[in-house]
Amino acid sequence: SKGNFEEDSQKQPAVGHWKTLMPSKGSKEEPETGCQNAGGVDETQSTEQLNVSRLRSSSVEIREKGSEFLKEELHKAQKELKLKDKECERLSKVREQLEQELEELTASLFEEAHKMVREANTKQAASEKQLREARGKIDMLQAEVTALKTLVITSTPSSPNRELHPQLQSPSKAVFRKGHGRNKSTSSAMISAANQNVTPEPVSHECREVDSILFAEFQAWKESPTLDKSCSFLDRIYREDVGPCLDFTKQELSELVRVAVEQNTLTIEPVASQTLPAVKMSAEECGGPKKCALSGLPRICKHRIMLGDSGNYYYISPSCRARITAVCNFFTYIRYIQQGLVRQDVELMYWEVMRLRREMSLAKLGFYPSEM
Repeated sequence: SKGNFEEDSQKQPAVGHWKTLMPSKGSKEEPETGCQNAGGVDETQSTEQLNVSRLRSSSVEIREKGSEFLKEELHKAQKELKLKDKECERLSKVREQLEQELEELTASLFEEAHKMVREANTKQAASEKQLREARGKIDMLQAEVTALKTLVITSTPSSPNRELHPQLQSPSKAVFRKGHGRNKSTSSAMISAANQNVTPEPVSHECREVDSILFAEFQAWKESPTLDKSCSFLDRIYREDVGPCLDFTKQELSELVRVAVEQNTLTIEPVASQTLPAVKMSAEECGGPKKCALSGLPRICKHRIMLGDSGNYYYISPSCRARITAVCNFFTYIRYIQQGLVRQDVELMYWEVMRLRREMSLAKLGFYPSEM
């Protein structure tokens, strides 16, 4: 500020040293007055210049101090921005980590939920399958119990069972027990004879003779019982009885029925009291209540069969049911022999096998009980 002031003083001329070149006449004191006025003007100007210089110096100082203050504030703001940037970067990393963990947790929860659903569906399917198998086993056990009861009352050569041999009964009982049609004259004569208390002539026991070839084959099979049809005993029965008995019009379905009977996976249930399992399955019902699926003929079907766990039902006529039941009874009996459940003499077992073969032959010819 002092330097500025000196420069300003050097540039301006000294007013006090000026002299008038042509003073006016009659006034000798004018130069002194002019000098006094000039000195006052100089003092005023110097004061103003001093004030201006002071203002300039103060404004410069203010600017310098303001710039320093602003620099400090800017430096502080930059530091704060750096800290905030670091904090934002840290928070963004935390956010990314949380989002990643959330995605992983969501994915794991969905995977666990799908896994639980799959396990539940698998368990439900297994339970439903076990239920169907249990029902099939119950039906099979009921059939086996019936067969065992039949075995208990099976006739022997010494004491034949008249219930299993209708030809040993009286003619009147035979008429009423069998459902075969007869002419009215014969039926009336027999009924009148029964009403008159006419005692029928005693019927002798049926004559039976053991076939040496069949008995030898059965004895050989009895030594090591098996269900393999390659042995001579079962091969003959397959050719002579099982094959013809299960030979229906629908060849493809007949083959499936034969396989199911051999594997003991065939189920027969009445149509009137059918109870379908409460599961969703594509059950294809072939035939109908008035059409047999095996013969293809219009018949009143009171039963239907299911092959294994396929869920497909086929309506069958009483004749077809009698043929299938006869074959099932035969296989049930030889399974009992194979498992060692039959404690009888070899000859008695042989005659029981022959009786079951006769049932298959009669069923093949179309004879079946009326209750079927």
